[in-house]
Amino acid sequence: MVVVMKVGATPQEIEAVEQMVRKVGGAPHVVSGVLRSIVALVGDDERFLDLPLSTLPGVETVQRIGKPYKLVARELHQAPTSVRVGNATIGRESFALIAGPCAVETPRQALAAAEAAKAAGATILRGGAYKPRTSPYSFQGLGKPGLEILADCREATGLPVMTEVIEARDVEHVAAVADALQIGTRNSQNYALLSEVGRSGKPVLLKRGFSSTIEEWLMSAEYIAREGNANIILCERGIRTFEPMTRNTLDLAGMIVAQNESHLPVVVDPSHAAGRRDLVEPLARAALAAGADGVMIDVHDNPSEALCDGPQALLPDDLARLGAELAKLAQDLGRPMALPES
Repeated sequence: MVVVMKVGATPQEIEAVEQMVRKVGGAPHVVSGVLRSIVALVGDDERFLDLPLSTLPGVETVQRIGKPYKLVARELHQAPTSVRVGNATIGRESFALIAGPCAVETPRQALAAAEAAKAAGATILRGGAYKPRTSPYSFQGLGKPGLEILADCREATGLPVMTEVIEARDVEHVAAVADALQIGTRNSQNYALLSEVGRSGKPVLLKRGFSSTIEEWLMSAEYIAREGNANIILCERGIRTFEPMTRNTLDLAGMIVAQNESHLPVVVDPSHAAGRRDLVEPLARAALAAGADGVMIDVHDNPSEALCDGPQALLPDDLARLGAELAKLAQDLGRPMALPES
């Protein structure tokens, strides 16, 4: 349920609504707009129905929202949300390029990828210091030294850093370095981790689970938003189907539905969706044409020697060409490429 406050409702009137909701075990979340505020009620709707909320001063209407996800639902926040990551913004107004190495391996390799990302027009550097892998014998990332390398890359390029966190106990020290936290597909329903990154206050990129429905994906985002953190970027990265010729099946229809259902920005990861270098560029163009708010691309200067996901990584020259193609296509579609902000 949501309580829509009247234009000019005072902080005291909003607080009175919050207090009434808390008395029955609910969790009120205030969303402040330009003209009015909305109080989203998280908890048992049946208890809220018995409350005389509509009689309180400053209350205009009380509306019941049918979606199980309330804080991220479009009904709560009609205007699309833009998320700021360092000096970059992800939102509907422009199209963003996020790029970098799937995994941080060495200072030289990471810096080469970061410089290639910036040269191609990326506004955010992604790179994995911690890597959850299917096999326990695969490269698991450098951990804290990898975070230090990413910080050096940010210093050298000026690009804000986005990196994955895989355990709740790591959130604090990862958040101390990263400008944004990434939740990977394997942790998309790790609810303790989702709540912890929500409490961190850092922007969060939430990947769709490879077997998650759209509703489950949005419910995962709700766990983050419930902690008072609405700075969430959804990432469609492909779902597992019966087709063996691609790593996953990119669900662009799901991306569009997520945009319609939620006020959050949605980006696409064609690298992990395809798992094949030859498919990354056409899928990135398709994502832009379909209305995605950005794409996230893997880049490596020597993919044949990459310790993680080399077959899907673009070479720096390939990324530069793709960046130029996306910029032109975005212009043709009347949607400019995102640029760093001061």
